Amino acid sequence: MLYMGYTRAAIKGVSWIAVLRFTTRALSFLKTIVLARILLPAQFGTYGVALLVLGFLEVMTETGVNILLIQEKETDRYISSAWMVSIIRGIIISVVIILLTPFIVAFFRSPDAAPLLYTISVVPFLRGFINPSVVKFQKELRFHVEFWYRGSIFLVDSLVAVIATLILHDPIGIIWGFIAGVIVEIILSYIMVRPWPTLTFHKEYLLKIFHRGKWVTASGVFNYLFHNADNIVVGRMLGTGSLGIYQMGYSFSMLPITEIADVFARVTFPVYTKIAGDLARLRRAFIKTTVLIAGLAISFGLVLWFFPQEIVLLILGEKWLAVVPILPVLAAFGVIRAISGSSSALFLAVGKQEYLTVVTFVSITGLLLVIFPLVHLYGLLGAAFSALTGSLIAAPLYVYYSLKIFRKV
Repeated sequence: MLYMGYTRAAIKGVSWIAVLRFTTRALSFLKTIVLARILLPAQFGTYGVALLVLGFLEVMTETGVNILLIQEKETDRYISSAWMVSIIRGIIISVVIILLTPFIVAFFRSPDAAPLLYTISVVPFLRGFINPSVVKFQKELRFHVEFWYRGSIFLVDSLVAVIATLILHDPIGIIWGFIAGVIVEIILSYIMVRPWPTLTFHKEYLLKIFHRGKWVTASGVFNYLFHNADNIVVGRMLGTGSLGIYQMGYSFSMLPITEIADVFARVTFPVYTKIAGDLARLRRAFIKTTVLIAGLAISFGLVLWFFPQEIVLLILGEKWLAVVPILPVLAAFGVIRAISGSSSALFLAVGKQEYLTVVTFVSITGLLLVIFPLVHLYGLLGAAFSALTGSLIAAPLYVYYSLKIFRKV
């Protein structure tokens, strides 16, 4: 009966998260189309530089607080300590972005990126003040509440981004959308969930957070490098114009595929955590989830593989035709990433963060071994193949560690 209860909760959760993802990604899709018609590829590349820097600093300082809050049976006693950690982390990231901006501009040879970097430094500072109690939506499988929470945030983000970009004809409008979304998230996090954090912390809780978080941090860094090293190399070697084209192709090809994995990961992680003590039950749930993800991801991947030019012309327009050659390769990469995402949720649920760290390290190693010669020889297509190479090298490790977890069954 307990298993059936979690199964029903998982199905209901998948439904709510799927609706949320469909809604937000539909809005994102429309936003991307509008912005693609307004901005040039080089402008997208400039915005991409700012996003790369923010993403890197966020994973470098990732503490794994949310994962700890989900794993622990009692969440409330960690909330204030988690909040303090988040505030300090946000301040550090903001200051570092401001200090590094001149060097980043010089590295990418993109002076237009400076105002975007200074503006985006506000985002992590504000994010630090979000109430950590929002993790309860996922921990307690209250995905219907998370639907309204995340949906409201994304709607504000999208509307402000599109309106600001239309007015300014500048990618900084997208960042203003980020800021508006974060402000709404802070407000809603205190309206929709309890308890509220206070300016207090407990040393033993902080030590526990950092002890468990070290593997999450390492995994996050490797995962960031795996999914962004190609962007960094493209931006440095080929310029922001090529970076804009590559990032558009990357997000456009990966969007429907990886969203499938993300929907299931958000639901299966807390469910896997609750049934982790019963390996036979956990194995059955894992196999069913993986098979379903594989079927859906492959179906979407085949569409992008066979009709890349038609899709680009229909949705983005002629100025983005340079995206066409890399779409099939990135679609294959997206399929592998989606399927492996099920194993990632499994590793975290059973407390094996180190497994995720190892496979992401192998992924980035495989990518880095080939990316420079491939980009030098084949340009953007070489970057796409380097991402695919890294995922193929790591795939056997996902299988090995998954089998290792279930070997006692």
